[in-house]
Amino acid sequence: MVTPDRTADGSATTDAPRILVVDDELFLADLVASALRYAGFAATTAGDCAQAEVAVARERPDLIILDVLLPDGSGIDLCRRLRENHVLAPVIFLTARRTVAEKVEGLSVGGDDYLTKPFSLDELIARARAVLRRFQLTAPPPAPGESGGLRYADLVIDEEAHEVRRQNVVIDLSPTEFNLLRYLVQNAGRVVSKQQIVDQVWEYDFGGNHGVVSTYISYLRRKIDQFDPPLIQTIPRVGYTLRLPSA
Repeated sequence: MVTPDRTADGSATTDAPRILVVDDELFLADLVASALRYAGFAATTAGDCAQAEVAVARERPDLIILDVLLPDGSGIDLCRRLRENHVLAPVIFLTARRTVAEKVEGLSVGGDDYLTKPFSLDELIARARAVLRRFQLTAPPPAPGESGGLRYADLVIDEEAHEVRRQNVVIDLSPTEFNLLRYLVQNAGRVVSKQQIVDQVWEYDFGGNHGVVSTYISYLRRKIDQFDPPLIQTIPRVGYTLRLPSA
């Protein structure tokens, strides 16, 4: 059963960031949700994939905390479906497993962070704040006179609206794709390594496995470079850069 978000006095919250906790261990889900509410978030819970999909459609959460192993399917597969359906809310995976391969798989399908059970509630709340901050849900508006946007060639990133356009066509990006593209635009003309991208976009240690970067560069190319000329360039054995092709 999906539970409604409540404040400490039992009333529903309306203005706090909305977080959906998906875990079939109901005691743990309720404990996490209670800690999040105490920290100032509006939290809901769901016990499986089906309940989570209903809650996502109804609540439109700002962040999803998602267990990898659920009774009716995989949290990783659920995240993949959400991304395919253009649900852009960032996802923090919870798992009892500790393998780097699983973490890379989860982040490759659109996850944004990973926390291994058992975890401290303080760490989870800190991760939630960091992910929300990374995706600008709590970012201040641009200062007077600033456009809140970035440009390169015919590519425009409107950071205030969280919107990307190329040749005046809106391009649908996930939060991680958006942040990766923003980093490339901010460093247009410079070659950035996979390690630099991991440090700046994911802020996560993959144990030297940077396959997730190649995966997301591929995602971006399919969306950004469907237009001519292609902008995302690979520099073999060095990294990636955003630049116009040489004549």
